Amino acid sequence: MEKAEPLGRSHSDAGDPGRVVDALRERGFARYGAEQLGITPADSAAQDLARIREVSADLPPDPYAPGTNRFRRYSHAVYLPWKDELSWIPGTPDPLHGTVTDFSQGEDAYPRPRRALPDIPEALRGNALLLRLLRWDIEQVLSLKDLGRRPLWAGVHLIRLGVDRPGQDAVSSPDCLHQDGGSAHTFTFAHLISRTNVTGGRNVIATPASAGLQPEDLWADIHADFTLTEPLDGYAVHDHRVSHYVGPVRAGSEPGPGERSILIVGVAPYVPQL
Repeated sequence: MEKAEPLGRSHSDAGDPGRVVDALRERGFARYGAEQLGITPADSAAQDLARIREVSADLPPDPYAPGTNRFRRYSHAVYLPWKDELSWIPGTPDPLHGTVTDFSQGEDAYPRPRRALPDIPEALRGNALLLRLLRWDIEQVLSLKDLGRRPLWAGVHLIRLGVDRPGQDAVSSPDCLHQDGGSAHTFTFAHLISRTNVTGGRNVIATPASAGLQPEDLWADIHADFTLTEPLDGYAVHDHRVSHYVGPVRAGSEPGPGERSILIVGVAPYVPQL
């Protein structure tokens, strides 16, 4: 069974926070851990992380990925740089989930109709660690792009891949190297929330031309190959410049269920719809 390491340990190859931005600028991707986020073992974030884990353990099934053992919630937030103001956008009332938020995958690579996903619970939206991670992600984008006079749009996902028994897989989607689509200013950040009694969950970063391929395919041009294992271990990608992949997870050697939960934040300039 894989045990969570204390907050603050990291195997990041990105170094200090400034080098996260440098790596994104130079390579189109970066890795980081709790240390780069400024979180130490004595930090009060541990209790907030425990609360995020509680919500992640009770995520509803992804209604658009039946049979994949993927569970998911999703909400929108908007950030106004000139006010340093971050606000959650209310969801649409829904008889089953309370509220839902529209989610549209980028049209460039994987055209799909609009989908409505269950919202992140109102009670979790004020979680200090969740807001800290969201603001950190936004700060990296502001450091890279001259966006101080434009609202920033953030799509916030909580995703759990869960397995109940040996031989069962939980699969991300799309199950290949891909890009999320959107503008050339779109960035995606991932923060590991928990990983318990599973194997797999391999992450791969590759060239844009590798989108649609499996990492093992002959023509896949891979930049990095790693697995997130520690609390808040993560990575960021400039979607326009790379493709990325997460492999299936399978039950570990201990009895009982296994899971891999992650926070995914997509950040891009807000585009008015007139």
